[in-house]
Amino acid sequence: MRPHYILLCMLATLLCNCNHSHKSLSSLNGKDSVFLVVGSYSKKQDEGIKVFSFNQNTGESTYKSGHAGIANPSFLCASKNGDRIYAVSETGGAEATAHSLAFRAEDATLALTSSSPTHGSAPCHIALSPSENFLYTANYMGGSISEFPLTAEGKIGEGRAIPFTGKSIVASRQDKPYLHAVYFTPDGSTLLANDLGTDRIHTFPLTGNKDSIRIQSLTDIHIKAGAGPRHLCFHPKGHRAYLLGELSGEVYVLAHKEGKWDVMQTVLADSLHAGGSADIHCSPDGRFLYASHRLKGDGLSIMKIHPEDGTLERVGYQPTGLHPRNFALTPNGRYILVACKDNNVIEIYRRDTKTGILSDTGKRINMVQPVCLCFLTDNPSHN
Repeated sequence: MRPHYILLCMLATLLCNCNHSHKSLSSLNGKDSVFLVVGSYSKKQDEGIKVFSFNQNTGESTYKSGHAGIANPSFLCASKNGDRIYAVSETGGAEATAHSLAFRAEDATLALTSSSPTHGSAPCHIALSPSENFLYTANYMGGSISEFPLTAEGKIGEGRAIPFTGKSIVASRQDKPYLHAVYFTPDGSTLLANDLGTDRIHTFPLTGNKDSIRIQSLTDIHIKAGAGPRHLCFHPKGHRAYLLGELSGEVYVLAHKEGKWDVMQTVLADSLHAGGSADIHCSPDGRFLYASHRLKGDGLSIMKIHPEDGTLERVGYQPTGLHPRNFALTPNGRYILVACKDNNVIEIYRRDTKTGILSDTGKRINMVQPVCLCFLTDNPSHN
């Protein structure tokens, strides 16, 4: 019976460790609180990535730790269980890299575990494949995306760059491809790459279990000329995608049918036509859509999502600080945090879940040039 007893003890220890790993995000941060990881534009020697504890019911935040050693860690994404963070270094030449960091929830600290060059300048967005076997970056100045294999421990291997060609009608901004973001469709079958420079979304089917992409079967989703595709998000039901045009200030509602995404509605979100629209997100309940705009009348447009068909109706606008680049809704949907880069602050707004309208709490998180906000939950959003 002795071997069986030892085996049962080993299994009990394993289960305990698994529960502790889950508990590290659900409970170790305190009641009602989640971890918030913020990327920024910063010098290599500064704490470019910071970790905060954020209370979803009170809107209060507490600084926990910071990580230095990466220049311009402007955009982040997290593994599903929150134990790994991936960051770009939005720089040029050999310094343009992707990084993996281990997150330790017990003391809310980050440790760099691997780095790999993107072979494309100014990587500005990053995404994990559904099974977390591959990592992808959008390289803005490089006009390319990069694919990296990941080890079982989440370390980054040698990547390959996939370049694009073409241009569009805005000569000052669309003289060549400018890849701005990479996303996986909700069914996990396709990688989408938003190209501001050519007004296209490049689509790449996955090869299979390893989540590498098939570049030989590339097709494009064509968006209105001069739109400048930047960020997009998916409705929680997965049947609609909402694309924000940086240059046009319009939101394009994409419907999925028979394996294709087509534009079914176009809504003007930036009535000032500033050409600086930035980020876009759905509320967790799928009832409202928010989009950020910069350069003139900086703020967030608020749109109601009609449940019948996923179309949009503009219902409000919330002014914010300068250059609201990225923003994020808390997992419970009660707050929106806005990274106002040029004011060196993250502003905190309470959200009316019935009307979608925002109100300024007056609470702030001070940080030099914040860019990307990433909440760690048991299944964090990569958008």
